Amino acid sequence: MYKITITGTSGFVGQNLVPYLEQKKYKTEPLSLRQPNWQKEVAKDATVFIHLAGKAHDTSNTANAEEYFAVNRDLTIELFELFLASEARDFFYFSSVKAVADTVEGVLEEDVVAKPLTPYGQSKHEAEQYLLKKQLPQGKRVFIIRPCMIHGPGNKGNLNLLYKIVEKGIPWPLASFDNHRSFLSIKNLCYLVEAMIQNDTVPSGIYNFADDKALATNDLVALIAKISMKKPKLWYLSKKLMSTVASIGDKIKLPLNSERLKKLTENYVVSNEKVKRALGIHQLPVSAEEGLEHTIRSFRK
Repeated sequence: MYKITITGTSGFVGQNLVPYLEQKKYKTEPLSLRQPNWQKEVAKDATVFIHLAGKAHDTSNTANAEEYFAVNRDLTIELFELFLASEARDFFYFSSVKAVADTVEGVLEEDVVAKPLTPYGQSKHEAEQYLLKKQLPQGKRVFIIRPCMIHGPGNKGNLNLLYKIVEKGIPWPLASFDNHRSFLSIKNLCYLVEAMIQNDTVPSGIYNFADDKALATNDLVALIAKISMKKPKLWYLSKKLMSTVASIGDKIKLPLNSERLKKLTENYVVSNEKVKRALGIHQLPVSAEEGLEHTIRSFRK
């Protein structure tokens, strides 16, 4: 039986991944990096380390930059060194697509030249670089996982904000931005992690996690409207006007600010072809539309 040490089990991914793995008959061992002397709590007989804990991206831009590096880089390095000294086989580091690109031209693949612009992305990237430069002992694997926007029942974020707008019958004022985004269903994330643990031919390296298909935001609005039994209201207001509104929102704390406007309207298409090739699969178990519909229906409850 595989024994898996997991950090960040109180977060959204951890709350879903732990029961998924336990259902598959793995033994999981939560590890809180907030505890003093947490290093002494690391299981000596773990087969796999899954490092989910980290400081999330702060859209209000109020977080201290040093906090990102202390948590996302330094704690990762400390845990990784314990992994190297252990008998464990696999180390999963959950980074982010934002570790390499805040905006995407075309389709984001793993070999892109990194240009993180925020302390969040920079701290994740520096942790990645440390892991990649280390010489691995024989029989060990390191997976740097770059998920795109993760969603599922219970997850609050921009999807929930979009749902509330559509469900209340408020027109979507950003229809002029014809953009496509990749999403990641929590079900597909859990499936990929377990499949990589089971498949001992998957080599160490960087792997993007994303659903098979990117969706236009306007199509997402239409999907939410259908589930809410509403008629989709798409307003094609000028991009310049909405950018001005967002700028005002930066100063007087409106629901729409520049950071949120960017998240809601940018193109961000992520390729998952590398991990599917490594696993020898053609498609993930949950389609992009199915996963989003499942998440959106959970908001109604």
